[in-house]
Amino acid sequence: MADFTDEDDALLADLGIEVGKKKHAIRTPREERIIAGFEEVQRFFDEHGHAPRHNEGSNIFERIYAVRLDRIAAQQEWRGRALVEPLDHQGLLSGAAQATAAETANLDDAKLLAKLGVEADTTAITDLKHVRSSAEKKAAEDVANREKCPDFEIFKPLFAKVRDELDAGLRQTRAFEMKAEIEKGRFFIVGGQKAYVAEKGATTITDQGRTDARLRVIFDNGTESSMLMRSLQRALNKDDAGRRITEPSAGPLFADHTSIGDAASGTIYVLRSKSDHLLVAENRELVHKIGVTNMSVKKRIAGARLQPTFLMADVEVVATYELFNINRTKLENLIHRVFEPARLDIEIKDRFGNPVVPREWFLVPLFVKDEAVDRIRDGTISNFSYDAQNACLTEGK
Repeated sequence: MADFTDEDDALLADLGIEVGKKKHAIRTPREERIIAGFEEVQRFFDEHGHAPRHNEGSNIFERIYAVRLDRIAAQQEWRGRALVEPLDHQGLLSGAAQATAAETANLDDAKLLAKLGVEADTTAITDLKHVRSSAEKKAAEDVANREKCPDFEIFKPLFAKVRDELDAGLRQTRAFEMKAEIEKGRFFIVGGQKAYVAEKGATTITDQGRTDARLRVIFDNGTESSMLMRSLQRALNKDDAGRRITEPSAGPLFADHTSIGDAASGTIYVLRSKSDHLLVAENRELVHKIGVTNMSVKKRIAGARLQPTFLMADVEVVATYELFNINRTKLENLIHRVFEPARLDIEIKDRFGNPVVPREWFLVPLFVKDEAVDRIRDGTISNFSYDAQNACLTEGK
């Protein structure tokens, strides 16, 4: 509407038209905060279909909103109730719990939050500094609500297997990219912990038209959480160190030739010693050295008789396996861990007379080493250990 001058007002008065002055409401900062706080409660009502409740199991923000509504409903100072009554089209004020209002009316904001188990500064509870954004609340939802996993013993071996496969280079960690990566059976790293998606419920569509699903997520510290898929997605995106753990490599670890894109990593070799050491001589068909090298095996064993790692004797090459796209050091460590129960306990003298205990010799039949290679090929080697008594690989740790 256009503003009228004094002359315009006089003219309208002569015509018998009464002109009212436009009034501009001026509110104090505290009144603005009360209105903004009440609008937060209204948004909660619109989103959930009911007024905020004081239930112990309710979300902490719902309980804060419930206290806020009670205080506004009972508030006489600063015209709190009268200030927001014109805005109360949902009837929130008439339904506010008067008993709770009376109980909380004389508590300051810090005491109210302490009663709710929330640490806060002395800013008023209606101050929006206490109100996290919708995105922050959703990101925190479920992630922090962890409880002890009652059947963690079922999942513990899975985490151990993943750890070994990461060490062996059979799995990798990659930056998390998209929600589609969250599927049952997948592993992630979030908040510094490995997380396993044990269950995934039916896919639902949110009010915003986005897909979601309820997950059962097990963490390697023995806890679990029933969280939404989008909650896990937000937690991974928010965590700078958040990662997905890839599936075990199904690519060619061993071959007679490379394919395009394959990166040669080295060679596994199995050696038999020609040492005349009594223990070696008596078990020559069983005593084997297993190692991994990035050079030719011929070059690796050159001068074997001068190296304590080769028992200060010449060696015979029993088998070699070329490998691709795998961390040779981690693979060698994994192989040695599998055959640890059969490690040869032997001490020899180097060429200077110093005692040395070689660590890469094992009392293992050749056919078992062939089986171990097959297990490496199919990605299951980390499930097995060597049974020295029965001279075979056994599943389980």
